[in-house]
Amino acid sequence: MTESTSQKPVRRRGRIFPEITIPPEELAKRKIEREVFHQRCWTIFERVRPELIDKYYGWYIAVEPNSGDYFIDEDNMQAHRKALQKYPDVEHCVFCLNEDGTTGTI
Repeated sequence: MTESTSQKPVRRRGRIFPEITIPPEELAKRKIEREVFHQRCWTIFERVRPELIDKYYGWYIAVEPNSGDYFIDEDNMQAHRKALQKYPDVEHCVFCLNEDGTTGTI
């Protein structure tokens, strides 16, 4: 009797959709655009933080850089929703009203 040996197919590891690979130049361009956007939001945050930090310490502020508007709430998702309610198709940044503007902990 001949013993059958089943050979498992070789599994190749790699990208699921290799045709959707983003070139490094495009990735670098996107990174610069994100940094410029964040800097615009940060400038507005730095301008309004001194007047808001005493009353709203630990609250969250969503900044929309094109208009300069900002939205404050105790909950970061509520601040985010307030910004989306007024500007549904525009990006914004959310900061915490504290010394360094960071949200969350590590």
